[in-house]
Amino acid sequence: MTKCTHCRLNLAVFERSYSGERLCSDCFCRSIQDKTRATINHYGMFNHNDKILVAVSGGKDSISLLNILAGIEGKFPDTELIVLTVDEGIEGYRDEAARIATNATRQLGLQQILISFKELYGYDLDQIVKMHGGRSITPCSFCGVLRRRALNIAAREERADVLATGHNLDDETQTMMMNLLHGNALRIADVRPVLRSTHPKLVTRVKPMCRVPEREISLYAYFQGIEFQGISCPYSGSALRNDIRFLLDGIERNHKSVKFTLFKSMERIRPALEALIEEREIGECRLCQEPTFGEICNTCQLLKELSIL
Repeated sequence: MTKCTHCRLNLAVFERSYSGERLCSDCFCRSIQDKTRATINHYGMFNHNDKILVAVSGGKDSISLLNILAGIEGKFPDTELIVLTVDEGIEGYRDEAARIATNATRQLGLQQILISFKELYGYDLDQIVKMHGGRSITPCSFCGVLRRRALNIAAREERADVLATGHNLDDETQTMMMNLLHGNALRIADVRPVLRSTHPKLVTRVKPMCRVPEREISLYAYFQGIEFQGISCPYSGSALRNDIRFLLDGIERNHKSVKFTLFKSMERIRPALEALIEEREIGECRLCQEPTFGEICNTCQLLKELSIL
């Protein structure tokens, strides 16, 4: 049996193939917390007096992020941490996730804000999927657009300084690949750990776990005894992201650290991509007055296509 290469006391239960470390459960969990803290510091994600909304769905990523941030930001009395949960309205799936998110919020003694698609758009996701009628847009595509709008509206109404999401390393590399396959290479410039905007209606978004592999977050939640929803969204099977996930996981098995390499490459080329993009002024949608680059925002275009608007 191998001893932990950090504490050299406990038996190792996890081997990081990309670093050669063999870690016991305590040292492993501490390493995830340290990596998240280091990412926050490296990108200057928070100030000590920020009002931080944490988007918590009930999955392993967001629940783990909430627990880590509660430990980090709890040391700063001027920082306010609030949980934000979006109910898309997916029968048999979102109900359980929302319950888990609420339980986690109560255990940490935090405030939770609940917002739903039904409340914002008049329909839940299940109803929208039925109305969609098998057209070219996948459920994940319009859910992503509507969810981003819901998160920003809730964060703005709460007067939050920052909105933190549980995006992990796998999410970031998958998004980069999706942009390439969709022919949107310049959009890689917007896939970043911190997304700031000068428009008063847009809340700064940060991804404190963007350098942590998804597999390690799952293990962290297990070692910490964190309850999370283990089943996938019933609509995820039709998404391109699902295919890219399998592709990258397969490459990673034979070529260790390829996801880190992709992430670092993205960091290096982003300044060049930004230089190619003309400075565009963010205006407001003529239909809903939400921030957009065009005359009509993506959300309103989607709602019009679904005959909701």
